[in-house]
Amino acid sequence: MKEDFLHYVWQHQYFDKLDLRTTAGEEIQVLRPGHRNADAGPDFLNARLRLGEVEWNGAVEIHLRASDWARHHHQIDPKYDQVILHVVGSADADVTRTNGSLIPALALQARVAPELLARYQALVEAPAAAPLPCAPLLPLVPEITKTMMTERALLERVERKADAIMTLHEGLGQDWEATAYHALMAAFGFQKNSEPLARLAKSVPVAVLRRHRHDQRQLEALLFGQAGFLVENEETVADDYIRDLRQEHAFLSHKYGLGEAALHAHEWNYLRLRPANFPPVRLGQLAGLLHARPALFDALLTAQSVAALTEFFQAPVPLYWRTHFRPGRPGKVPALGKSSTDLLITNVVVPLRVAYARHVGQPAVVESSVALLSQLPAEHNQYTDAYEALGFAHRTAADSQGLLALHKNYCAPRRCLHCAIGSRLVHQPRVIR
Repeated sequence: MKEDFLHYVWQHQYFDKLDLRTTAGEEIQVLRPGHRNADAGPDFLNARLRLGEVEWNGAVEIHLRASDWARHHHQIDPKYDQVILHVVGSADADVTRTNGSLIPALALQARVAPELLARYQALVEAPAAAPLPCAPLLPLVPEITKTMMTERALLERVERKADAIMTLHEGLGQDWEATAYHALMAAFGFQKNSEPLARLAKSVPVAVLRRHRHDQRQLEALLFGQAGFLVENEETVADDYIRDLRQEHAFLSHKYGLGEAALHAHEWNYLRLRPANFPPVRLGQLAGLLHARPALFDALLTAQSVAALTEFFQAPVPLYWRTHFRPGRPGKVPALGKSSTDLLITNVVVPLRVAYARHVGQPAVVESSVALLSQLPAEHNQYTDAYEALGFAHRTAADSQGLLALHKNYCAPRRCLHCAIGSRLVHQPRVIR
C-alpha cells in the first residue's frame, strides 16, 4: 500500500464506516472529507468532522504510519496545527501539534476492503514495459470515461505550457511582443536546438531587434552573427555574402555591446538531423518571419483559423538561405514544412493565446485557442500509436496532445488513482483476476 492509495480512500470515503472511532475510542462522523491541498501543508483542507459531541472544521493529514508525522517534522511546523484528524494506515504512535496537544487518529488499514487494495496493486505493479498499466482492463471502462480523461489531460498539458509562457512573460517585463519572439525562437529549435535558440533570443534583445527588423541584411547579420555562424573558415572564405554579413555584425555587435552574449558554432546540434532541419536553415526561416511579420504577437493572437496561421508561418526566406544549408555550403533548401508549422501552432500559438486570455480574463479565447488543435492532424509516435492500438480516439492533434499528457503525467509514473480511468477500475465491483 502507498500513501496515495490512502489519499484516494479518504477522498472518496471508500472504507467501512460502521462504528467509526478514533484510536482512543471516540466516535467519528465525517461530514465533509475536505479538498486536496496542492500546496505545502496538510493533505486535505476545510474538512468537517464530528468527534464525539463536538463538530470540528480544519485539516486532515494522511500517512501510512502515524510515526511518519514526526519523521516529517510536522510536530514543529505551525502549518499542521490546523489538523483535526490524522488518518493513517497503522497507528504506531501518538502525534501532537506544536503546543503539545494530542491529535485524534483514525486507522484505516482494517477498514479497507481487500479487493479494493488488490485492484489498486494490480495497476501500480503492472510491468514497467506495459504501454499503460490498465491495458488489460480497458474493456471494463466506458468510452465516455476514456474520452473525458483524455480531454482533461489535454487541458492540463495546455495549462502547463501556458504557465511556462506566463513565466517567460513576467521575466520579459510583461511585454507580449517580446514573449512571442522568445517563445517562437525556442520553438524553432524543434527540441534538438531549442536551448541554443532560446539563448540566441536573449543575445539579440527585442529592443535591438525592433530597430533593425525592417532591414533584412541587418537582421540576418544580427541573428547569424550572434549565433556564431559567420566565422571565416574554408567553406566561407570566398563567400562574399557571408563576408558582408560578418562586417555588418561586427559593427552592430560593437554598437550594442553584444559580443559577450554571442554563441559559438560548436554549441549547435546537427547529429541525426536532416539538412532541412539544420540550425542555419531554421534561423533563415526565422529571419524571414521576423522581417515579414513585424507584429508577431498581434498576428498570432488574432488569426482565426489554422489556415491563417499556416499562411503566417510561410514568410519568404532570405534568398541566400533558400540555397544554403550552412554558410558557404550551397544546396536547395525546402520551405518550412506543414508538420513543422503544425508543431509551432501546437507548442507556441495555442499556449501563448491561452496565457494571454487567462491574463486578461477572456475564457472564450481560451476555448477557441484550444479548439485550434482539433483542426490539426493527429501526431503519430510510439506513445500515441500505443494508445490508439488500445482503442483510444486519435483523430486530431487535440487527441495526440491529450494522449501524450496521459502517458507522461499519469500512466508512466503510475498515478492511476489520479486518473479517472484508473480510479474507476480500482472501484470496479468486479474483482481483477
